[in-house]
Amino acid sequence: MRLIVGNMIFSTWSLRPWLVLRRAGLDPELVEVQLYGDDDWKARLFEVSPTGKVPLLQVEGEAIPDSLAISLWCADRHPDKGLWPAEPVARAQAFAVVCEMHSGFAALRTECGMGMDAQGVLHTMFGPDRSPPPASAAVEADVRRLVEIFTGCRGRFGAGGPYLFGDWSIADAFFTPVATRIRHFQIDLAAHGDDGTARAYVETLLADPFVQEWKRRAGVA
Repeated sequence: MRLIVGNMIFSTWSLRPWLVLRRAGLDPELVEVQLYGDDDWKARLFEVSPTGKVPLLQVEGEAIPDSLAISLWCADRHPDKGLWPAEPVARAQAFAVVCEMHSGFAALRTECGMGMDAQGVLHTMFGPDRSPPPASAAVEADVRRLVEIFTGCRGRFGAGGPYLFGDWSIADAFFTPVATRIRHFQIDLAAHGDDGTARAYVETLLADPFVQEWKRRAGVA
């Protein structure tokens, strides 16, 4: 089993499925493909991925691209690992917020992106904190929606543990990259309606042992 990922210090989409696989007890070989940096990086991606994107899981003779597809494959193959909430309503809500995260929050992704920005500044998941960029109304709306999700799910389903639905689930994997953005760009969640619940959840995600393992594998002290 091989998981092909982008630069581990800033490829947030690559982090998601790795967290899911590790929670399932799997330890795939990590193959890091360097994004950006030269004129040939896109060609390198197409050499390893039919979509020209990462992450991509190679397993049992198949190539599975996309972080959500890999996570769904893992949950399907390992139903005993509790990767989705067991209770049907909670599970349906977990599906909903994962899909929302996977396809939405475009302003936050763009204006608080990881990797090299237009000014040549490298923003990483584990680098030093930086001042936030000028906040647009679209970014502020994205952050308010994140606070709604975090506080709403924690309040409704989180009694059994520190994660969105109590125990860790795929939803937490999908929001972990957001937690790194919140830290890196010093986003004030309280200014967007947080009563402390969302901030505590972000800190929980950042302290996760598998996040720390990814950080070590990325070569970050």
